[in-house]
Amino acid sequence: MRIIQKLKAKAENMYGAPPVTIAFLGDSVTQGCFECYKKGNTIDTVFDGASGYSARLREMLQLIYPNVQLNVINAGISGDTAEGGEKRFARDVAPYSPDLVVVGFALNDSTRGEAGLPSYIRALESIFAQCKKIGAEIICLTPNMMNTKVSCHLCDKEFIGLAESLSALQNGGVLDKYVQAAKETAQRAGAAVCDIYGQWKKLERGGADVTELLANKLNHPVRELHYYTAIKLIESMFEGE
Repeated sequence: MRIIQKLKAKAENMYGAPPVTIAFLGDSVTQGCFECYKKGNTIDTVFDGASGYSARLREMLQLIYPNVQLNVINAGISGDTAEGGEKRFARDVAPYSPDLVVVGFALNDSTRGEAGLPSYIRALESIFAQCKKIGAEIICLTPNMMNTKVSCHLCDKEFIGLAESLSALQNGGVLDKYVQAAKETAQRAGAAVCDIYGQWKKLERGGADVTELLANKLNHPVRELHYYTAIKLIESMFEGE
């Protein structure tokens, strides 16, 4: 990808080459949300952006390119969908003129069921078009898996209800269809794909209890797996080099 050539150019000529900017547009996983808890009658979440995959990617790229000025824009918002990302692209991403935009939606979109697929695809198409308009490369990041069962660690009735509804989407193949739609939409747009969902599926086939790999036992990966996502994103960036 061109992003690697820009990092290389900056590393070789700190004064003559421009800094490199990567933006991340997505939902709660992008923002850096982990455990969930009850706060009165509402559900709240633990925000820990420093442990999210955008921060981990920056950390590893700075290891590879220690003298490069690397700007990372985290435009993830908890609970957001592709339609929400489309609407706020001009505010949250475009002003920073990123060299690369990592787009990651599907978890919240999938709660609309299969009926929500057309609007999801249309929103992704619009996001990808907006990226191209500002001259940014694109990586479409597929999501992690959601819970496949109700974890024994969940006790609150509201959390149990959420776990039941999300596991039905996961086990019923609804999230699979959103992921496939994202990959196909990205391919049509000429965007790169980092298929984290496929990696989670491999873990599941290998015997991993994916539900227990979720910090909230619903849809937020544990902190350690954000490193894994960051590594896979860097591999996608180096593809073809």
